[in-house]
Amino acid sequence: MFSYKNNLIIIGLVFLLLQSCVPTRNVREVKTQLPESYQLEQGDTITSAHKKWNDFFTDPQLHTLIEQALANNQELNIMLQQIAVSQNEIQARKGEYLPFVNLRAGAEVEKVGEFTRNGAVEENLNIREGDAFPDPLTNYQVGLFASWELDVWKKLRNSKKAAVMEYLATVEGKNFMVTNLVAEIAGSYYELLALDYELKIINQNLEIQGASLEIVKIQKQAARATELAVKRFEAEVYKNRSERYDIKQQIVEVENKINFLIGQQPTVVMRSNQDFIEIEIDSVSKGIPAQLLQYRPDIRQAELELAAAKLNVQVARANFYPSFGIRSGVGLEAFQPKFLTSTPSSLLYSLAGDVVSPLINRNAIKAAYHTANDRQLQAVFEYEKTILNAYIEVANKLSAIENLKKSYDLKIEQVKSLNESIDISNKLFQSARADYMEVLLTQRDALNAKTELVETRKNQLLTRVGIYKALGGGWN
Repeated sequence: MFSYKNNLIIIGLVFLLLQSCVPTRNVREVKTQLPESYQLEQGDTITSAHKKWNDFFTDPQLHTLIEQALANNQELNIMLQQIAVSQNEIQARKGEYLPFVNLRAGAEVEKVGEFTRNGAVEENLNIREGDAFPDPLTNYQVGLFASWELDVWKKLRNSKKAAVMEYLATVEGKNFMVTNLVAEIAGSYYELLALDYELKIINQNLEIQGASLEIVKIQKQAARATELAVKRFEAEVYKNRSERYDIKQQIVEVENKINFLIGQQPTVVMRSNQDFIEIEIDSVSKGIPAQLLQYRPDIRQAELELAAAKLNVQVARANFYPSFGIRSGVGLEAFQPKFLTSTPSSLLYSLAGDVVSPLINRNAIKAAYHTANDRQLQAVFEYEKTILNAYIEVANKLSAIENLKKSYDLKIEQVKSLNESIDISNKLFQSARADYMEVLLTQRDALNAKTELVETRKNQLLTRVGIYKALGGGWN
């Protein structure tokens, strides 16, 4: 006959045997190394990412649009609800490792066969002298019943911590969405200003071409020009008029894009009337690459998702171990309601503990464990990819800032030269020292150069928005 001590030894040996069968899988650590500076230049720790968007952008009309977008954008509001869902998940998992206490009240009636064990007992048993056993038998019960799984292996607590990490990752996802939304609003706003200026250039060019057309018509009447010259000038005027409607359509589409982002019906977007070319482009402080880990919401989101994945591995591993539970109850029970308060006769109570451990056919548990490890490795790669992408984005934008500045300076000189050549060609044409094709080509080159100048200026502004976003600014 086994003693109590021997039973404990056997249980311990069985537990050690089960624990030795738990699989182990190591996942490599994430690589977060970044260069000490951008573009092999000595950098400082001053970064524009710490600036709030309303300090980084100075246009009051743009401020209004961004504020409307942050309040009314549908995608952002959807993300806020996702955050609320993640917060509810924390509460749900927190409750799993606390005791469950339930109030139970019930009534039942039972009729058993006379030739059954219970029927035979009832037939020969009287509750009191002269009282027959009730048939059918009723039963009434009311009481409190509790159950509690002891979180010995921290499975439930790790599950709750994983939910917290996932919630924080969702918050960072919202911050990244805010960063993208601010950048998209600002980029669309500058694109709209650029289209307005292009339309202004087209209208100015049409005035110049209209005056040239009138001169050609007068020269034709004086036999100093041909019908061919008239038609070529007319064709150029029609071409630019057509382009004007293309630009107007683009303006409508960009306005409606902004209206969609700020969550309102299509309407005219209020914007600055400042000369687009004269908009100042302030410098941007790039800081050092290591600050991306601090300011980029998508990097912090990936980091938190990796932390949650590691905790989920611990949860999956704990499923191989035995689970310990405690069940208890206290209440009143009687076959008639009037006896419910007859204590201690109607008093009931219970206390039980159990240990459950997987023994045979643990395929599902193994699969869940391997899946958790695979997702952890996936989160490692995702984290590294996010860091690398952030660094490359900043490096590309820094290079673009330098090259666009040099390109813009050269285009300014090009436009200046072509504006002067227009006056020269018109004077030469009027004095019959240049043909109409020289005038046409000069005007066309000047228009193209001005359009390219506007496009370069727009790209400079968009690059400034892009570097602010790439550094991690805009969400705070």
